[in-house]
Amino acid sequence: MSVPNSGPAAPPPPVWDAHPAGSAQVAYGGFWIRLLAYIIDAILLSIAMGIVGGVAGLNFYDPSVATYNPSGNFLYIVVAWLYFALLESSERGATVGKMALGLRVVTDKGERLSFMNATGRYFAKIISALILCIGFIMIAFTDRKRGLHDMIAGTLVIKTR
Repeated sequence: MSVPNSGPAAPPPPVWDAHPAGSAQVAYGGFWIRLLAYIIDAILLSIAMGIVGGVAGLNFYDPSVATYNPSGNFLYIVVAWLYFALLESSERGATVGKMALGLRVVTDKGERLSFMNATGRYFAKIISALILCIGFIMIAFTDRKRGLHDMIAGTLVIKTR
C-alpha cells in the first residue's frame, strides 16, 4: 500500500553546526569576501532608502546644511539595523550579500543567532568602525577570520559552499 504524493517535499531545515562531523575543516569567510558581501548589502540598502526617502519626502543625499534632516539618519540606522539583525537571525543566517556569496553568520558554537545576538553584532560594528576600522581589518589576521564585532558578539562567519 503506497501513500499518495501530496506535492513536493519540503526542503530540509538548515544545518547550523559550524563543526561538521569528521575531519572536514570549517571554512571561514575572510576579509575580501565579507567586504564584497557588505557592498552588495549597502547597494540594496541605498536603493531601499532612496525609495523610502522619496515616499517620506526625505532627501538622504543632499549635502546642503540648509535642508539637513536628522530624521533621515535615524531612519537609515533603524532600517539597516533591522535588515542585518533580522536576516542574520533568520533561518538562512545571512543577509542577501552573504547569501549570494555563500556565507552564514553563526554563534561561536555553530548555532543560529538570536535576534538579540544579531543586534549586538550590528551595534558592535560601530566600535569596529570607530577605531579607524581596525576592528574590520582584524578579520584578515585572526585565526577564525573574526573581526572585533564578531569577538564582542561571539559570532563566526562561515562559508557554506
